[in-house]
Amino acid sequence: MAEVSLKHIYKVYPNGTKAVNDFNMHIEDKEFIVFVGPSGCGKSTTLRMIAGLEDVSAGELKIGDLIVNDVEPKDRDIAMVFQNYALYPHMTVYDNIAFGLRLKKLPREEIHKRVVEAAEILGITEYLNKKPKEMSGGQRQRVALGRAIVREPKVMLLDEPLSNLDAKLRTQMRAEISKLHNRLQTTFIYVTHDQIEAMTMGTRIVVMKNGFVQQIDTPKNLYNYPENKFVASFIGTPQMNFFEGTPEREGDDVNINFADCGVRITVPYSALYKAQPKYLDGKTAVYIGLRAEDITIAEADGRAVIKVAVSHKEELGNETLVYGTIKPEGEYAEGAVSIVFKDVSGRDIKAGDVLDVALRLERLHLFDKDTEMSVLPRIPEYNYLDCEVKGGRLEFAGAELALPEACRCADGKYQLLLPTDAITPEGALKAEAADCEEINGVKLVALNIGGRRIYAVNLGAAAGKAVSFGIDFKKITLTADGESVVAPMPVENEIDCRFVKRKAVVTEEVNGKTKSRRVVRFGFEAEGAFFEASDTAVQKIFAALGIKKPLTAGFKLVCGVYDLAVAESGIAARVEGLVSYGAEKFLRCSVGGRDIYVAADKEYCGDIYLAPDFEKTGVVETERDIKII
Repeated sequence: MAEVSLKHIYKVYPNGTKAVNDFNMHIEDKEFIVFVGPSGCGKSTTLRMIAGLEDVSAGELKIGDLIVNDVEPKDRDIAMVFQNYALYPHMTVYDNIAFGLRLKKLPREEIHKRVVEAAEILGITEYLNKKPKEMSGGQRQRVALGRAIVREPKVMLLDEPLSNLDAKLRTQMRAEISKLHNRLQTTFIYVTHDQIEAMTMGTRIVVMKNGFVQQIDTPKNLYNYPENKFVASFIGTPQMNFFEGTPEREGDDVNINFADCGVRITVPYSALYKAQPKYLDGKTAVYIGLRAEDITIAEADGRAVIKVAVSHKEELGNETLVYGTIKPEGEYAEGAVSIVFKDVSGRDIKAGDVLDVALRLERLHLFDKDTEMSVLPRIPEYNYLDCEVKGGRLEFAGAELALPEACRCADGKYQLLLPTDAITPEGALKAEAADCEEINGVKLVALNIGGRRIYAVNLGAAAGKAVSFGIDFKKITLTADGESVVAPMPVENEIDCRFVKRKAVVTEEVNGKTKSRRVVRFGFEAEGAFFEASDTAVQKIFAALGIKKPLTAGFKLVCGVYDLAVAESGIAARVEGLVSYGAEKFLRCSVGGRDIYVAADKEYCGDIYLAPDFEKTGVVETERDIKII
């Protein structure tokens, strides 16, 4: 059994097409992971890179404790089940299953034992002496699975294994594969374009689009908390309803005006605490999402009832899918805003009926019209607060703090963008923890302070208890009239560099004699400084770019503000000033025309040298914008 780790995995073809872009995931031992997405999204390419059937352009791929980027497929201790079964037609089922074990030259008794056990698990014992042509599609798929499981691999890879089966057989085989995973207790990675397969089988699902990971989460969380409009539309049948609308806050309520149909609903502001203020200003249009089961024919709060004109329906036995258009109070227009909802009441609904339907406001989703990202993320990135600066002190939500020198600005009213991770466990501010929620390993805490709701992560608070907290001023933003007055300090530095080859002469003692020999050193050259690269770094560079290209390609070093140090030699820099955040101070330096920030325990001036910590420094190839290290 084994874990699988993918760090900054890229697949770039010679024509420059990025099939997989910066894929990052850690797959736990015994997980059932499903890659899902439309055709061409990169899911099968990612699976084939794990299998070793596709080269990794850049990144680190580990199975267990072994980096397998350059390991042959046969040595990765994986087994793969393909879409087309790939059985040998002239062999019996027994011989098909045993074929791989015979190539490994296992003892005959061991081969027989494994084949019989696999056949019993899959229910194909009676077919062992038959040829594949004598079997149905589902039975042949079981044989392909049997051939994989007899190898007792660390990881099972399945590439759309059910796509050639009919609907009834697919449903049956989904259950069989899930039971097989529970019985074998090994890591499964499964690729499909069918979101029903993904939702019913995976412990976690990876949703992909155009080579990018859109979201990784459990089936329930993907359904209930989609991070963007694509995930919301791809997961769930029928597809989520989307409407365009403009929310506007009025006190404790938010009125949402639907575009093109004249409908208006009112949502409690408490349901939209996590939304940025700009989305509630009455001017910013958003996508409004509601699933079909969250729209019902029922008596409900009047502020969430709309009229729907029925166009047609689909009877599904225990429920009916009703299709129609939203009918405003005025004259009905054919082809207006479409809507679909589920009805389980059993009532006789006919085309042309005009129905009052209720919207479940607590299930409302909002998405940005441009980025299509959720306006109501489970873990908000920022808190948005009105504030005032007076005499070097920041006042917000009834609290007051002295501003450090780096954040000083003129007295006046501002908007404070306070990141959730900028709220620190220790400080002079007081609040009450209203709610705590564990979200994918992150603890989100809702705080009530001065009548306002703000959010913090990993604060260590308990719901209903008072909590003290502080603010990391390096991360805050103050704006006035849409213009930034105080900006957060960059957390990463970028330094242009080249990958170079240098010849050197080394001396060494051999049998009591001093001998000299010529060697070649590879490393990074930045602003006149040469840093020899580790063997691992050199291997990654050449593996990603080939033999000749690294010496002509452009690169940049990416390192944090704490990963650069003032040194006696290194990258030439000029100190432009000192940035003080109280106890923490940083040098603002100029390197090759870029501003660089460096943590410092004392003040420097003039020309200095900087040395990166290469254990924590990344290397990015600039032409394709891929992270090599």
